[in-house]
Amino acid sequence: MVQGIIGKKIGMLQVFRDDGTVAVVTAIEAGPCTVIQVKTAEKDGYNAIQLGFGEAKRLKSAQRGHLKELGQFKHLREFRLDDIKEVNVGQKIDITLFQAGDKVDITGISKGKGFAGVVKRYHFAGGPKTHGQTDRHRAPGSIGSSTSPGRVFKGKRMAGHMGDQQVTARNLEVFEADPARNLLLVKGAAPGGTNSLLLIKKSGRKK
Repeated sequence: MVQGIIGKKIGMLQVFRDDGTVAVVTAIEAGPCTVIQVKTAEKDGYNAIQLGFGEAKRLKSAQRGHLKELGQFKHLREFRLDDIKEVNVGQKIDITLFQAGDKVDITGISKGKGFAGVVKRYHFAGGPKTHGQTDRHRAPGSIGSSTSPGRVFKGKRMAGHMGDQQVTARNLEVFEADPARNLLLVKGAAPGGTNSLLLIKKSGRKK
C-alpha cells in the first residue's frame, strides 16, 4: 500500500476548533500524484514506486520517453514500499491516504539563511561583554588545542552556510484532509518556504 504523497507548501494559518480553541496549521496542496514507474526487487533490487506531481511546461526528450503518455510532470520522487502488488503504472494517488488524527513525517528543504555566525547558527552565548574584552561578543572562542591534536576536528561547529538543507519534521498530526480541494492541514510547522516541495509520508514512529 502507498504510504506517501508529494505536495507543495501553501503557507501557515490559524484554524478555530468547535470549542473555540486555536490550532496553528500548515496548509499543503497534496497531490494528486500519478504512478510513473513501479520498481521491483527482482529487477531493480528494491521495491518502490515513482510518483509524478505538478505540471511542467517543457520536457527534455529523455523525460518524454520516460513519462510516455502519462502526462508532463515537473517533479518525480520515489517512495519505498514493502508490497507493490496493488500498485499499477498510471494509478492516481490523492490525500484520501490520510485522515484527521494520522501522524505524518514531512520532508522538505529548509529556508536558506546565507552565511551565519555561531550565535545565530548554533545559539552560542558569545564572549564576555566586559573585563577588557573587545570585538568578542559574538565570537566562537577557542576552536582547538595546541600541540595535541594540533588540528581542528572535522564537524566543528563554526560559522558557515545556514539552512537550505533537507529536513524531516516527524510525528506531525493531520488536522484535516480535504480531497475535494487536495488540501492537507497539518498541525505545526513544515520545513521550507511557500511553494516549496514536500514529501508527506505516514509516520512509522509513535511518541
